[in-house]
Amino acid sequence: MLFLQLVLLVVLLPGGDSEDAFQEPMSFQIILTISFYNRSWTQNLGSAWLNELQTHGWDSKTGALILLWPWSRGNLTTEQLMKLEKLLYTCSIGCRQVFQDHVAHWQLEYPFQVQLAKGCKLHTGEASEEFVRIAYQGADLVSFQNMTWWPSPKGGSRAQQVCKLFNQDHVTNEETHIFFSDSCPRFLLSLLDAGKEDLQRQERPEAWLSTGPSPGPGHLLLVCHISGFHPKPVWVMWMREQPHSVGLDFLAVIVPLVLLAVLALWLWKRWKTHWRPQCTGFHLE
Repeated sequence: MLFLQLVLLVVLLPGGDSEDAFQEPMSFQIILTISFYNRSWTQNLGSAWLNELQTHGWDSKTGALILLWPWSRGNLTTEQLMKLEKLLYTCSIGCRQVFQDHVAHWQLEYPFQVQLAKGCKLHTGEASEEFVRIAYQGADLVSFQNMTWWPSPKGGSRAQQVCKLFNQDHVTNEETHIFFSDSCPRFLLSLLDAGKEDLQRQERPEAWLSTGPSPGPGHLLLVCHISGFHPKPVWVMWMREQPHSVGLDFLAVIVPLVLLAVLALWLWKRWKTHWRPQCTGFHLE
């Protein structure tokens, strides 16, 4: 029988000290999803994210942001937080109304979804970058840059029509540019500072193996499970030690059995010799 020895090596990538902990680009974005079921029935879902960590929820009925961490407020004052909530709520109402009014013109078919992603990104040693994107049915439709809406290369005539309409609203475009190019980067930095204890913590991963469905006769499927680690970057590698030959495996099993058999035979012969009856020295009459 061939024994395959595998070693699972799991390494949590270091986060570094406080000065170097955020080397990867950090982004803060607000994601709004509007589901259009028919002319009179829509549903809004909103959330905010620091990279892939959700920091805020959103109550679509009241327009209030829900702070999911003690540091989710960052450096925002109550007035600034209310302004952000108003911006998100106004955007949801305005976007919903615009798409409802242009269902026929833009050849939209119920049910459909529109997603908005607005935010900013910080690169180490570089200036911040603002981004605003709108997707239709999961595909990029238009994007906002330098106070101008641009159609996606694959958006077709629908994307061009959306840009033409959105570019007419100069006031909203200017407010959007100011917030996401100025206020958003400062808020992102304040989140990183206020939440660094949670963001920089490190938890070593736990790894275990289980067997999965056999891929075929004579094969064994091993499934690796990794959980409980933080931050996200983790390095997992299978290491195979030098495989044994079939002959060595056979000898490893047979040789001990032969030795046991020889030992048992020797003990049996010794016992037989020790207990053999001694008949010499007796006289028969």
